[in-house]
Amino acid sequence: MVISTQCHGCRANFQVQDGKAVVRKRPITRLAKPRRDSDPIPELPPPPPATPFRSVPDVPTLRQRLLRLLFPPKPPREISCFDCGHHYTAAAEAQSSQCPRCCCYVSLLDYVIDGPWNRRIQTRGNVVILKSGSVSGCAVQCHHLSVLGELGSAVDCSGDLTFRGHGKVMGTVKCQHLRIQRGARVEFFHPVTATTATIAGHVRGQIFCAGAVTLEKRARLQGFIRAAAIIVKPGAKHTGTLEISRPAGTPDEPRQPDSRPKR
Repeated sequence: MVISTQCHGCRANFQVQDGKAVVRKRPITRLAKPRRDSDPIPELPPPPPATPFRSVPDVPTLRQRLLRLLFPPKPPREISCFDCGHHYTAAAEAQSSQCPRCCCYVSLLDYVIDGPWNRRIQTRGNVVILKSGSVSGCAVQCHHLSVLGELGSAVDCSGDLTFRGHGKVMGTVKCQHLRIQRGARVEFFHPVTATTATIAGHVRGQIFCAGAVTLEKRARLQGFIRAAAIIVKPGAKHTGTLEISRPAGTPDEPRQPDSRPKR
């Protein structure tokens, strides 16, 4: 349905017919007729007189104030580009956007999956996989992802990845915050990369966190963990190897001088 578009390289406008670029049939600019010396010069209208009174700002009516109170405006959402990774903001009600740096198209649609799904998902909106839904054989890129059904694909979330049911994840997982709700049983066959993780259910796999891993009450974690810190609450249990890594940018601790007498 595209009629015309703009080249990302040279910024030139051209028409599109049957998926191919064609030369514009109509000129883009119109030239004015040359003015002769004998033609009269048009006179500009005089400027309006300056009023000594200041303009009064529009005062919202009672209905407008009531609507703002019941339906407050949503804050703009943070978006990261798929191609260049540039971070910028867009309106909360927008369904699509364009990166101001590389002009890449970014979808902001939300998906609710309630059946078998095998098509690629690339959006900065939120995706919800219901209990009757299953995603396999395709990559998923989104903002927030909530899983109640089956997930067997690679995941790349710019927000939270939440598991509320049982499942086995066959692909790689990358997210900002990993949440395993109470009662959920999840098994990861590939390493999970996250900034922070909060586990309240049963998890099996490898977890790499740049921040802290929190094990809630009665949580069970089996596998290798590499994180900057781990918080184990009463009743939680971890079985496997634990490696505490220092966060990037943390200065080295100064060495204490040796106070023992030298012989």
